[in-house]
Amino acid sequence: MCDDQFTRSYWYAVARIEDLPEGRPRATKLLDVDIDLLRTQGQATATTRPSDGQAIHLPTKEQYGHVWTTLSESPRDLYAMPEFEEPGRRLVTAGAITVSCSGLRVVENFLDMAHFPFVHTGILGEEPHTDVAAYDVELREDVDEVWATKCEFYQPKAAAAAEGGQLTRYMYRVAQPFSTVLYKTCPIREGAWDLIGLFIQPKTQTECDVHSFVLVFDDSNSDNALLQFQQMIFMQDRMILENQVPSLLPLDPRLELPTRADASSIAYRRWLKAHGQTYGVLPQA
Repeated sequence: MCDDQFTRSYWYAVARIEDLPEGRPRATKLLDVDIDLLRTQGQATATTRPSDGQAIHLPTKEQYGHVWTTLSESPRDLYAMPEFEEPGRRLVTAGAITVSCSGLRVVENFLDMAHFPFVHTGILGEEPHTDVAAYDVELREDVDEVWATKCEFYQPKAAAAAEGGQLTRYMYRVAQPFSTVLYKTCPIREGAWDLIGLFIQPKTQTECDVHSFVLVFDDSNSDNALLQFQQMIFMQDRMILENQVPSLLPLDPRLELPTRADASSIAYRRWLKAHGQTYGVLPQA
């Protein structure tokens, strides 16, 4: 069981709302704890499934298209995304994809722009446009989140609705250790940001379910086309993630040497270390 109180203090997405039909139980795992999910009378419930003793009822909430639960008796507030209330946006969710690595590795990979031309060739990047321009990274202490802003990268096809290549502007947000959101230039609406996010469910220290979403302005693509575009990107990342060694995230900077392009990763690891993160990380040397 996870005894990392920083990790336990958060809410975690454990299923899409539509994947939890009335009266059909669903078994899953969160932080090494076996959990049973059930929807009855329109309300989702979550209970622990101990090998002995009595099951414990966990708090649940439904937000951002997902069912959330927590192992904490006094969890932090679930972070706000007011864009979910904006008219005209379309929400597409992908369901859980299991990845055999620490969920923290998934977050860090999501923050990495340098791999775009080599892993997502012809889509999110291409040669010779391989340089990562300097960008700003900050810890927003009022909400205890890591943000990377003023990010720019040339992309041949930045989104399903994009026509041709463009210099795409990004903002990255790490709202909690296992949850991250990308805000990117909307190709069809001036001044708006499209949102792409990962709600990561750490099942164990080396296995996670990744629940993803896109929240976009797009009048031309079907939900299936939007979903297929994002899943194509993530499945390319999945091959990289499951072959990383070690599968846990090292916090010791001597184990993986960063470059200028890794500013957001450096800030993320420092933030985890400052909070005493022990779950899903490689112990300090």
